[in-house]
Amino acid sequence: MATSASASLSKTIKHQYMELPQGDKVQAMYIWVDGTGEGLRCKTRTLDFEPKSIEDLPEWNFDGSSTYQAEGSNSDMYLIPAAMFRDPFRKDPNKLVLCEVQKYNRKPAETNLRITCKKVMEMVGDQHPWFGMEQEYTILGTDGHPFGWPSNGFPGPQGPYYCGVGADKAYGRDIVEAHYRACLYAGVNICGTNAEVMPAQWEFQVGPCEGIDMGDHLWVARFILHRVCEDFGVVASFDPKPIPGNWNGAGCHTNFSTKEMREDGGLKAIEESIEKLGKRHEYHIRAYDPKGGLDNARRLTGHHETSNIHEFSAGVANRGASIRIPRSVGQEKRGYFEDRRPSANCDPYGVTEALIRTCLLSEEGEEPTDY
Repeated sequence: MATSASASLSKTIKHQYMELPQGDKVQAMYIWVDGTGEGLRCKTRTLDFEPKSIEDLPEWNFDGSSTYQAEGSNSDMYLIPAAMFRDPFRKDPNKLVLCEVQKYNRKPAETNLRITCKKVMEMVGDQHPWFGMEQEYTILGTDGHPFGWPSNGFPGPQGPYYCGVGADKAYGRDIVEAHYRACLYAGVNICGTNAEVMPAQWEFQVGPCEGIDMGDHLWVARFILHRVCEDFGVVASFDPKPIPGNWNGAGCHTNFSTKEMREDGGLKAIEESIEKLGKRHEYHIRAYDPKGGLDNARRLTGHHETSNIHEFSAGVANRGASIRIPRSVGQEKRGYFEDRRPSANCDPYGVTEALIRTCLLSEEGEEPTDY
């Protein structure tokens, strides 16, 4: 299968240089979401000290005309540090710095969904909203062919691959293990991983995270996955339906709860939230992928463990519903619910903000309220 040319470069030689002392300098890799709403970009600067908090990090800038975010005649964009993690590739004391993007006039870039998400989260801080997101992805060769699939055909039908073990069932576990450990090192709140239904498809879970932390941690987990795959010479795809036909798509199922839902009798609050979601289905579909629902339309067909994109549904332990109430939650009458509609390439800020607006701020209609 096709792998990148850089994957064949000697990592032993690279390691020789990475072991060199760096003195009292620190490398900070600034990361941001580009104009597509799903692509990530990064660049590194040297600091004279080890930053201890986000306030220690300087603002920076970049050429937005090369990231689909600005015209060439006025291309400077600002990088505003928002969250900091340990760097698992360069190791301590180096940092990964997730940034918000602002335009030349200091207004948020169109794909900077963090700024409104943070505002909405602060409005409901007393309700302690928790999220957990289940990120599915597919490992591809550089030619776009799924990792481990026959070059001129297909593997055996789905069935033995989900949570599978063995060389004929689990394709690419080295990447999964490297990503998991790198996330733990970085301080990402990763809580699990498993092989998915389609061969070469995997999932990792991030959470529980409160408020804005959900989006921060998932975006950095995605960045780390892209970097790990780069080292192995393959590609991580978040396409919601990478292979057409009788193969599962890829979603980002989102688990949500509030303090009230987690307490005794919380099932009532869960059911009230689901009722509100049922009245605002189209708004959520638009918020759940970067193309306003067009990407998800290829995945949410009502088949392959999905609901139909045109219909809202809910049920206990039903993986074919828009909203699933876990069996244990139905029995204990408290806990959380799972929104199964978000696509694998969703913006977690957009998803979590939409849930807060509808479930906790009781917004109605097809447009978000401007606070």
